[in-house]
Amino acid sequence: MKLAPAVVLLAGAVGLSGCATKSFVREQIAPVSQRVDTLEARLQETDGTAKTALAEAQAASQTAQANGQRIDQLGARVDGAEQRIAAQENARKRPRN
Repeated sequence: MKLAPAVVLLAGAVGLSGCATKSFVREQIAPVSQRVDTLEARLQETDGTAKTALAEAQAASQTAQANGQRIDQLGARVDGAEQRIAAQENARKRPRN
């Protein structure tokens, strides 16, 4: 019989502590959910910016490669022109017999 009041008190304590209600959970989660939504939006914006930057960098790389090839072609033409000029100058310097 002495245990009965202790059991009743224990049962009451467990019963009163209970689980959180749905509205309480929603109130507690709302600020976190808003922050997550804000961060997701910023992440999507950053991802879009990164993809745009990558596309621009790839285009610039292709342009640089094309320009490098063009410079190589022009360098070969300049080398050929210099050789022809040098040959003409050498021909002028030689005395004619």
